[in-house]
Amino acid sequence: MEKLKILVVDDEPGIRSGISRILKNFTVDYPFMDDNFGFDVVEAATGEDAIEILEEVKPDIILLDNKLPGMSGVEVLEYINKKDCNCLVVMITSYASLDIAIKATKNGAFDFVPKPFTPQELKSSLENITKHLFLKRMTKKMHKEGKQVRFQFLSVLSHELKAPINAVEGYLTMMKEKQNGDNIVDYADIIERSLVRINGMRNLIMDMLDLTRIESGKKKRELKTVDLSEIVKNAIDTMKPYAIQRDVKMHFEEEGDTEIIADYDEMGIVCNNLISNAIKYNKEHGSVFCRVSGENDVVIIEVKDTGIGMTEEDISKLFHEFVRIKNPKTRGITGSGLGLSIVKKLVKLHDGEISVQSEPDKGTIFKIEIKR
Repeated sequence: MEKLKILVVDDEPGIRSGISRILKNFTVDYPFMDDNFGFDVVEAATGEDAIEILEEVKPDIILLDNKLPGMSGVEVLEYINKKDCNCLVVMITSYASLDIAIKATKNGAFDFVPKPFTPQELKSSLENITKHLFLKRMTKKMHKEGKQVRFQFLSVLSHELKAPINAVEGYLTMMKEKQNGDNIVDYADIIERSLVRINGMRNLIMDMLDLTRIESGKKKRELKTVDLSEIVKNAIDTMKPYAIQRDVKMHFEEEGDTEIIADYDEMGIVCNNLISNAIKYNKEHGSVFCRVSGENDVVIIEVKDTGIGMTEEDISKLFHEFVRIKNPKTRGITGSGLGLSIVKKLVKLHDGEISVQSEPDKGTIFKIEIKR
């Protein structure tokens, strides 16, 4: 477990000792982190003491009271900014001085915690800071290692999230200002658009996480005997509400022994992606045909749709990261451009092959072959 160094700057001994007690056994863990983060606490009673300790301890996080004897917290913050210390500052202030805390956040403080605070309020603030520090370190590491794909990864993430966030913010502003009137029914379309945007953001983030887990090799794979027919049927059940919404009929067929040695979750990601795409890029009143068959030492998954199809040129780009097929028929269809690149990587991890047949306006067939 990695330990983050926290410098607590407060002239009240009770506050300093209280924070130390709260953080003694507290750890932060997120699914995207390789390990938990704990905290080592160092205390300072004045701003002058804090400045001396800064050089020696080099803290990751500073919990800084604004009202201090001698130098004020804001003056300490100014010193930290001038020295360009590689740390994040959280201002601790009374409710009566919230305006000072807000100004401090505008001048470089990451967050503020008003006094008196509960243990949960402090922990919640530190959870957010730890997440921020972790992502900041990962970005720095990517830069040092020269991983161009990772920069593209972050670039796509920021670009793809910016538009829906702006849209949802605009919709919420319209509701706040009651631009369509006082009746909630008048905002049904706006609410639906917001939910669609949020769902798109969630899917993008999940695709990003899947891709990083695969490429980093950090995810522990559990290889065991699985039935691909069962996995495909589960994927169909998962996607059925989406199919009903899009007025697409689902069909399933199985033949022979369809068991292989594989990671159940990874094959679930493969099947969910293929079936989701078959629905997404289908036509109104279309169909999706899923077939799983066992032939000698190979199990085959086929997902066929009656959708808009693709050209040969489109197919050649299909499995590249961040690539989405753009034409008048795909306009308005959201996606991260990562799903099929993830599918191909996972199929390859199982020593399998994936192929595509497609014609514009006639549909597409994805075929996966995996040896037992």
